[in-house]
Amino acid sequence: MILVTGATGNVGRQVIAQLVSSGVPVRALVRDGQQSRLPEGVEAVEGDLSRPGTLKRALVEVETVFLIWPFLATDGASAVLDVVEGHARRVVYLSSSGVNDEAERQSDPINQLHADMERLIEESGPQWTILRANTIASNTRGWAEQIRGAGVVRGPDIAATAVIDPRDIAAVAVRVLVEDGHAGMTYVLTGPQVVSRTEQVHAIGEAIGRPLRFEKVPVELARQQMLADGRPPALVEALLASAETRPHSALITSTVEEVTGTPARTFRDWAFDHADDFR
Repeated sequence: MILVTGATGNVGRQVIAQLVSSGVPVRALVRDGQQSRLPEGVEAVEGDLSRPGTLKRALVEVETVFLIWPFLATDGASAVLDVVEGHARRVVYLSSSGVNDEAERQSDPINQLHADMERLIEESGPQWTILRANTIASNTRGWAEQIRGAGVVRGPDIAATAVIDPRDIAAVAVRVLVEDGHAGMTYVLTGPQVVSRTEQVHAIGEAIGRPLRFEKVPVELARQQMLADGRPPALVEALLASAETRPHSALITSTVEEVTGTPARTFRDWAFDHADDFR
């Protein structure tokens, strides 16, 4: 039995779907079993990573945990890992490709969080595998309202990266979850092309048959808008810190193909397959 956390998110849902299609027993950790809308054949068990005591029922007979940490700090993570250690023998953690092993401190709060989580997981009892994913293509769904409206995406111009399709992250995760031979490994997962925000917006425009454009806005203006939209201040500051400090990256890995046997999809592939999300 495999337990998937973050089961209703962009990556977790794909992991579950691919495990189910492979005939692997899978259980989803959800906060509300009535609202989870999971694929048929998935056992949903209610629990909350912020309350470690609620996880024990979900971990019964579980061998491996796919862990997505949904918080901006590691508070409570050690207690969660202690509970996991009492049941499971393996943990697969979704981290960030921005983590720099050589740095004493990471470049922004989100990468620092992932670095801290990796350390805690490596120091815990279960075998571990780390999946460091690059920018995830489905993050662009946050632009959908702007695209449906004026057709202009406004925001800080974050440095270009090799954006990765969540289906490819999930495909690697499934292999790691069901196969032996991945213990103690750290895999860096990217798409096949480095793409800027302007190029991402253009690809979505091609997919929906409308001319779209990206308009860079100052960080302070982006902060005001994100706060006005109701985003938590701590999340806003973490996201904007990443926008300001993320260096240009030409990093492209072949890890998706090496692990799964299938090349990583392009961002354009993702945009065309999810065009209805922006119409």
